Amino acid sequence: MGAGHVCPWWLGPLLVSPLRRLFESPERLLSPHVKPGMTVLEPGCGMGYFSLPLARLVGPDGKVICVDVQPRMIEGLRRRARRAGLLDRIEARVCTSGDLGLSAWSGRIDLAVAIHTVHEVGDEGAFLGQVAAALRPGGTLLILELRGHVGRDAFEATLRTAAGLGLVEKDRPAARRKLAALLVKRDAPAPKI
Repeated sequence: MGAGHVCPWWLGPLLVSPLRRLFESPERLLSPHVKPGMTVLEPGCGMGYFSLPLARLVGPDGKVICVDVQPRMIEGLRRRARRAGLLDRIEARVCTSGDLGLSAWSGRIDLAVAIHTVHEVGDEGAFLGQVAAALRPGGTLLILELRGHVGRDAFEATLRTAAGLGLVEKDRPAARRKLAALLVKRDAPAPKI
C-alpha cells in the first residue's frame, strides 16, 4: 500500500482520551451499523478508541479484528481491552503498510470501518482491495473522514476507487463534521469492460 502519512504512536493516549467523547461518540457513529454477533474489521485501529465500543456492540458472540502498522498502538489497544474485559472479543495484530494480513478472514467480515484512516495509506486501491476481499458478499464498509482534513474531491476519488473494486455506495450517513459513506460489497465481481 505504500507509505502514507501515519498518525504517530505517541498521539495514541490523546486519541483515546475520554474528553474526545464530547465531540465524537463511537456508539452514536457505529451503533446503526453494528449488530450483535457480527465480525467487524477495523484497520488503523490505533489504541482502540472505536475498537472497545465495537467489541461491546458485537457482544460476546461477535469479534472485532483490529490491525495497525504500529506495534505500540496495538500494545495500547490490548492493554485497554484487557482492563475493560473485552480482550476475548478483539483480535489485535500488527500489519505492514503493504499487507493488512487478512487472508484468514477472506470473505468472512460483515462490516469494516475505516475511520480517519483511508487518507493515511499510500495506496488507497491496494488498501481498499484488501478490505473488499475480507468482506463477505453483501458485507459493508463504513468510511468516515474529518471534513477539512480530507477534501470532498479526495473523498469522492476514494469512493470511485472503491466502486471499481466492487464496493457500491449504499448511503451517506449523517455524521457531524465528517465525510461519510456506507458501501456494500457486490455479490459477484463487476463485469470487466
